[in-house]
Amino acid sequence: MSTQNPATDPLDKGHVDPVNPAAAHDAIPAVDPRLLVREEGLAGYVGEFKRKMKAGDLGSLPVVIGLIVIWSIFQGLNSNFLSPENLTNIAITMTGTGMIAIGIIFVLLLGEIDLSVGSVSGVSGAIVAVLAVTHGVNEWLAILAAIVGGALIGSIHGFFFAKVGAPAFAVTLSGLLFWLGAMLQILGSNGTINIDSDGVVGQLTTYFFSDVAVAYGLAALAVAGYFLAAFLDARRREAAGMPSRPLTEILLRTGLLALCAFGPAVLFNQYKGLPLAVVLFLLALVVTDFLLRRTTFGRNVFALGGSVEASRRAGINVTRIRITVFAISSTFAAIGGLFWASKIAAANQSAGAGDLLMNVIAAAVIGGTSLFGGRGRTWNALLGVMVIVSIQYGLALEGIATPIQYMITGAVLLATVVIDSVTRKTQKTAGRA
Repeated sequence: MSTQNPATDPLDKGHVDPVNPAAAHDAIPAVDPRLLVREEGLAGYVGEFKRKMKAGDLGSLPVVIGLIVIWSIFQGLNSNFLSPENLTNIAITMTGTGMIAIGIIFVLLLGEIDLSVGSVSGVSGAIVAVLAVTHGVNEWLAILAAIVGGALIGSIHGFFFAKVGAPAFAVTLSGLLFWLGAMLQILGSNGTINIDSDGVVGQLTTYFFSDVAVAYGLAALAVAGYFLAAFLDARRREAAGMPSRPLTEILLRTGLLALCAFGPAVLFNQYKGLPLAVVLFLLALVVTDFLLRRTTFGRNVFALGGSVEASRRAGINVTRIRITVFAISSTFAAIGGLFWASKIAAANQSAGAGDLLMNVIAAAVIGGTSLFGGRGRTWNALLGVMVIVSIQYGLALEGIATPIQYMITGAVLLATVVIDSVTRKTQKTAGRA
């Protein structure tokens, strides 16, 4: 490992606190992982892993371990839990909540909250049902109207928050009530409008790619795409004299991705095939992850979540970013509402109500997104919603009553928030906050 002075080493991400120099003495410097194999081999990774654990940088490790434990417990209680049919049903049910969770992650990255997403999702389903079923509008146009309506709703929320200065909590709480009333008004006195199960919305959660080649081909494409992107990035960084991941690490990561891709492909093909809902959800995750990690907009969102004043001084248009983020949140709420309408084959007065809002926020936080802003990825929605829906299906298989399901889910969410709070304190103590 480099013997340069940490204060002058450009690869050292630790910092000296001018107010409390003693804290810098105990600070744990971040090490570029791309240098570890080159300089220390496997021992370097082990050492960096220990440093991260000491600094409270747990990443997605707790939720992955928790998911394994949950699946092991429920499989021990009921051998049908890990059956292809049950896991496929879990995957499809995940998509509605997961889509909404993707949008709310953007808001949480700002350190804010959006309480209106459940009602917005209900409005979305109601708009599609009334336009397409009641008035005979082309279903694609009805879907477009619902999604654009979601974006406009989010922009309104963002305007009152970013431009007027009203707290996001109050604005979106008002939105929760207002759009709930709007949904009831749109649905009319009947309260329920059935959706054609063979239509576009109806097939969102019922269509399967029965050809086994589709699931395997998509898995192979994802693995090959990741390897090519990682390999070319390493070559480009190496040519520029910057730290790069060695080929052995790229191959290891590609192997792990292959396991995560082909495993579900085999599973889906043992039942009805690859669900369209899962493909669309994964596509949304890939696109939004690219948006957050590879674009100027994404970097501005993270910067704004870290410090509003610093972002403003850096020339970031704080108002525009905030309005855009809330528009994204409501857009994905509208998309999630379409998946839920497809799941129940109807738009009704209970859409977007119940425990949906709780599950959406829980999925984002359990997956690893911080409630304090500045830390998270859209892939957290996948991990978090897997935990939530797995618990629901596992308890349902055991015949556990709904009140107990709420209590267990709430306990899991509380445990996650506690871990997040403790982690932030640990990182601050270690000089890495």
